[in-house]
Amino acid sequence: MKLIGIEEHFLTPEVRAAWRAAGLDALDPSVGHQSGVIERRIMDIASERLALMDETGLDVQVLSMTTPALHEVTEGSVDMARRVNDGVAEAIARHPDRFQAFATLPVTEPEAAARELERCVATLGFKGTMLHGRVGARNLDHPDLRPIFETVARLRVPVMLHPRTPSQAVRDAYYSGFSAEVDGAFATFGLGWHYDAGIQFVRLVLAGTFDRFPDLQLILGHWGEVVLFYAERLAAMDRVAGLEQPIEAYLRRNLYVTSSGIFLPHYLERAMALVGPERLLFSTDYPYQYREGGDARRFLDSCGLEEKEKAGFAYRNWERLTGSLLR
Repeated sequence: MKLIGIEEHFLTPEVRAAWRAAGLDALDPSVGHQSGVIERRIMDIASERLALMDETGLDVQVLSMTTPALHEVTEGSVDMARRVNDGVAEAIARHPDRFQAFATLPVTEPEAAARELERCVATLGFKGTMLHGRVGARNLDHPDLRPIFETVARLRVPVMLHPRTPSQAVRDAYYSGFSAEVDGAFATFGLGWHYDAGIQFVRLVLAGTFDRFPDLQLILGHWGEVVLFYAERLAAMDRVAGLEQPIEAYLRRNLYVTSSGIFLPHYLERAMALVGPERLLFSTDYPYQYREGGDARRFLDSCGLEEKEKAGFAYRNWERLTGSLLR
């Protein structure tokens, strides 16, 4: 059975240098996560990546720029995004059966980002885009960013909503008071990333984004970035939200959920109960969650899904989601 991982990351030296030029290595603890073995693997879109895909049992990776991508880069971001996307397109051309991609966008310039998304989908054949939460101080529901979502909706491509580090004020209030190392972990992969991504999705719902764009499809990693585990509490906002549909309806109509390397069957069961089996997607969160020994294929084989649902989870749901792309 084909196995497609839809949250599989890369980084380029140019983007890392832009982070440093913007001072992000001092401001965002996620920037320091690309070191050692992780650094070598995330910079490689070639032999080692393919070998580790084979080892874990993954046939295809959908490549995406790691967090915080270009969300804090202003100087030269439009040309930089174009170079990044062209480089990824070259890697796909070398290995067309092994790689697909999400577009990297210069989101600090939303109109240019919309144009780059259209180029990536129409010309390069990319499958959608990945957004990483806030753009500077603007949450994703900010009106300035609407051109991106308008273009996404028109092209009928999905958006993967990826975590990023909470703002400094939030980190000071909730994720500080320990050592610098613990504070950084707490604010990122420990918990902060996942609350932040889930909140961005909820903000898009409450802002009426899915009422304006009813066919817009978003993807949340890590089995729904906490949101699905509190769906009943979110539903209590229906009486004040003023939306066209109950919040639960947007979960089942506009949201896909992926594993992001958290291979726990009871999380899968919870996600499936809320969004349905046709909205489950597979991913390994490479290279961060990579583990030796064929974990991806082993989890697929033992996840407890019936054969039809398992095939959907493994590859068919993704192919159906991206099969209507405009060319």
